[in-house]
Amino acid sequence: MWKKDSAFQKSEFAKLLTVCGESADFLTFRLYENSPFFIAYFKTLVKPEIIHHDILPTVKEELSTLEEIKEKLLIEDLSITDNIPDIQDKLMTGNLIFYKKEGQPACLAVPAPAVEKRQVATPETEYSVVGPKEAFVESLDTNLNLVRKRLPIPELQVKELMVGKLSKTRIAVVYVKGIADSDNVNTVIQRIQGIEYDEIADSSFLSQMITDNKNSPFPQLVDTERPDRLAALLAEGKVAIFSDGSPTAISGPVSLITFFSAFEDYLSIWNVASAFRLLRLIAVLFSVLATSTYVAVLTYHYEMIPRDVLSLLITSRGSIPLPPFMEAVLLELAIELLREAGARLPTKIGQTIGIVGGIVLGTAAVQAGLTSNVLLIVVATGALASFTTPIYQLSNVIRLIRFPFILLAQLLGLVGVAVCFAFLMSHLLKLTSLGRPFLEPIYPLRVKDFKDSIIRLPFSKQALRPLQIRAKDRVRFQQEAPQKKEWDIDD
Repeated sequence: MWKKDSAFQKSEFAKLLTVCGESADFLTFRLYENSPFFIAYFKTLVKPEIIHHDILPTVKEELSTLEEIKEKLLIEDLSITDNIPDIQDKLMTGNLIFYKKEGQPACLAVPAPAVEKRQVATPETEYSVVGPKEAFVESLDTNLNLVRKRLPIPELQVKELMVGKLSKTRIAVVYVKGIADSDNVNTVIQRIQGIEYDEIADSSFLSQMITDNKNSPFPQLVDTERPDRLAALLAEGKVAIFSDGSPTAISGPVSLITFFSAFEDYLSIWNVASAFRLLRLIAVLFSVLATSTYVAVLTYHYEMIPRDVLSLLITSRGSIPLPPFMEAVLLELAIELLREAGARLPTKIGQTIGIVGGIVLGTAAVQAGLTSNVLLIVVATGALASFTTPIYQLSNVIRLIRFPFILLAQLLGLVGVAVCFAFLMSHLLKLTSLGRPFLEPIYPLRVKDFKDSIIRLPFSKQALRPLQIRAKDRVRFQQEAPQKKEWDIDD
């Protein structure tokens, strides 16, 4: 296409066109016959309607400079540049490039991106019976629109960054100016700017890269697919992070209690919401400790079992050749295999495998004498209890930490369970989220923050934002002094 002895061939711009030209979806052609201008673009990145209706009909007449073309086109964000990296970025983000074959490699970049995105749908991992039914999608601009619709204030600030040597992923840091703590915002921005990685596919990548303790199994930032939940977190003073191409946003700083809080709690009456939140806490403790306690008691402390219950256990385990430890491990592994298979298969097949597989394996294991029906009930109930957490990340952690508890229960009995629990608590005490305590308000003890932690008090009692977030403006609303009621004869 180009003359071999042309000086244009030797330029950096010519090298860029040569590399792009090796791809089948890259097009370059003369604007019209005898025109000094050429057009280049990736046809898979641009919208054909914009090219054929808004660009080419406008520049049919003879034009001699890029400035004249720029004046003719009624399109925003036109730019003339001779910077090769800028030209490359423009090409890769859905721009047409007008250029001359001879002379300086100055180009006119005309945006005509073809944006492919799915429609806003209902949440899948954070579904609620009542409340809004919108969820984030893979488009960063759409997600920001969903948040701004709920917080239509100029103080809602968005800072855009570019991360990834190859992917060049757009990252947006979102916060409410005047409420969010500047240290939290600066910490997030500095950590994102310090990321050295080639490709960022999802916001979960960022969550793993900017957390305080990268070796901890516990998530230190909360992810959500609900715009209403994220708007509430931003209004509290938290900082949110979006990644283009990801349908979830991450936010911090958070505490462990945050992972037991569902947004539906705020849509219910406060005493009902508090009861369900306590139920989740108890369910998680049961899920972690139930199987290990069973192993410890049957191995070392069977004298603690009441006589009526002991006779039941003797009857159920009379023909089982395996010790309680091996019995529990086999059942826990079977449950995890069923759960993993159900998650990886297509939805309808996964549900069938989970239900049928669980019934068949459970029944066959009891009839074959490999496990007792009592332990089967304990393990199945513990698995169900682990699903009560509103945030999926925490349920994965619960699945993992059950096995160290079972192992130490086999080695040391209930003492081993207590030792493992002590190690777990010491780890949680050392954890931080963006430098803030992870166990707040339990440690350090902050009684005022209990109004929305283990229980949820009425909104009238939540006039102040939590201390953990260090919000610049802690006051949500001004509490008015209670007024004396004037009684009348009807009262």
